[in-house]
Formats: sequence, C-alpha cells, structure tokens
Amino acid sequence: MWRRGIVLAACAVLLTLVMFFHAEIPNRIGNLGSLSETFLPWFGVFVPVLLVLGLVRRSATALIALLLPAVVWLHLFGGLLTDKSGSGGDLTVATHNVNAGNPDPAGTAQQVAGSGADVIALQELPSGQVAAYESALADRYPYHSVQGTVGLWSKYPMSGTRPVDIKMGWTRAMRSTVTTPKGKVAVYVAHMPSVRVKLNAGFTANQRDASADALGEAIADEQLGKVILLGDLNGTMNDRSLNAVTSQMRSTQGAAGNGFGFSWPASFPMARIDQIMVKGIEPMSSWTLPATGSDHLPIAARVEL
Repeated sequence: MWRRGIVLAACAVLLTLVMFFHAEIPNRIGNLGSLSETFLPWFGVFVPVLLVLGLVRRSATALIALLLPAVVWLHLFGGLLTDKSGSGGDLTVATHNVNAGNPDPAGTAQQVAGSGADVIALQELPSGQVAAYESALADRYPYHSVQGTVGLWSKYPMSGTRPVDIKMGWTRAMRSTVTTPKGKVAVYVAHMPSVRVKLNAGFTANQRDASADALGEAIADEQLGKVILLGDLNGTMNDRSLNAVTSQMRSTQGAAGNGFGFSWPASFPMARIDQIMVKGIEPMSSWTLPATGSDHLPIAARVEL
C-alpha cells in the first residue's frame, strides 16, 4: 500500500508545484507562464483523475500526496465556488464581443439589452454592421458612440468621448464620461489583440501585452475617481501580462460573482477573457448572459457608485 503509486505521488507533487509557483514559470520561452495562468483553474481537473488512479492502485502514498494539489487549488480558487452576489447597486453594465461574423447583429444587440443594462459596450464591430447595432439599440439607449471597432451605448449622457491608443495602429479602445444620477463615471471599452497558441512559437501574446500596458497607463492617468473597464482583454485575471490593468482594478466576477464566469468559447466556455473591472466603485453582482450569435458569451454586472 505504501510502496505502490510512487509515480502518482510524484505527479501530485509536480501538479502542486506548477499551481503554487505558477508566477515563477518563465515567459521567455513561448510565454509559457501566461499560457499556464490562462487555464490555471483547469489544473484542478487532474486532482480527481489522480484520485481515481490512486484508488485503483490502492496506494496510500498517492492518496496522501494528492492532498497537496487539492489544498493549493482550493487556496487559489475556492473563493470562486461560493455565491458572492448581493442585492442593491445603482448601475448595471454589460459587455460583449459580438464577433465580426455574427449572423444576427440585431438579435444579439437586443439580447444584451435585455439584461437591463444601463450601459453596454460592444467589441469587434465590423463597419458594415454598425448601423444594425445602432438601429437595434436606438430606442433604449439615446446616447452612443462608435470608435473604430468598439462602441458604447448609454441611457445616460456621454461626454469627453475619444479613442484610446493601445498601440495597434487602428482604434480598438475608447473612453467616455457617463453622467449617471449618482455622478460621473469614466467608462473604458477595450478589445485587446488576439493571442494564439502555435507549435513553433508557443503562446504568441506580445502585441496583446503591449496593448495592455498602454491601456493600464491610460487608466492610471484618468482624472475621474470612478472608473469602469468593459471589454475583451484576451486574457484572464491570473495572467501576469495584464498586470498593468489588473493591479489597479477589481474584477466584478471575483468580487461579486457566482462561479468562474467563463465567457469563451461560447460553445464550451473555458476561460474568462471578457472582463468587467472597476476602480473606486463597489461591485454588487456579476453574471454571464445567454449565448448569442457570437463565439463569446456576454457578461453583465451591477455596481454601486
């Protein structure tokens, strides 16, 4: 019983080290650190697999060693297993990467608006479909602006609207002041560059990382004390490469959500790369909306100003 399962015990220890010291995995080779952090919650799947193998082998050594990764995983993500959503709040926001190839832009817009959001951010808007989104949202949202491939719709007046340079050569981020009944809020909309996993290059995220740094600088320079970021960041809160943004803002899902809130891909969500983040604002609840014609799920949150 004690001598069997040494290899399984070694695998459990290795899994523990990867999860506990994920920040030490270097990005120099194929951005392996960021890649592992993107899917870090899924490392927990190996725990029940090793448990079954340990039971089959009747190995006390493997089962005891398995406590290590189980405890580390719960330390990292156990807080996301509880429902932290609360009542109250005075502003509802939603964000959605609508997908440039969306076959039903009007239906998608109406679905997101059906969340009851006061402010909606959309990303990946193709120029040929902007009019369809504008028409579908016109009745509920009298104020809106589209900058490049991102747009913002609001029930409340907008001012100071301008593109934000995230070092891409074209506009995929914007900023606007929304004047709510509870005061002014700076709302940023961003769509970070896509990332890819390639056999010969690893996790290609350098352009996204540079854009994240530029967005973080813009938010740090913001004059208003209340800030909301809505968008597709093509990265999770665990990814160190988004630190310029995540270090100064709170995730509504982490603070007031129920579960992991995975948003991509819509057919089988594996990562939360779409984010609602706040600064100087209290998150009250956060949730994922039903699928639309996009490959991303919309997400929404209610906050207290």
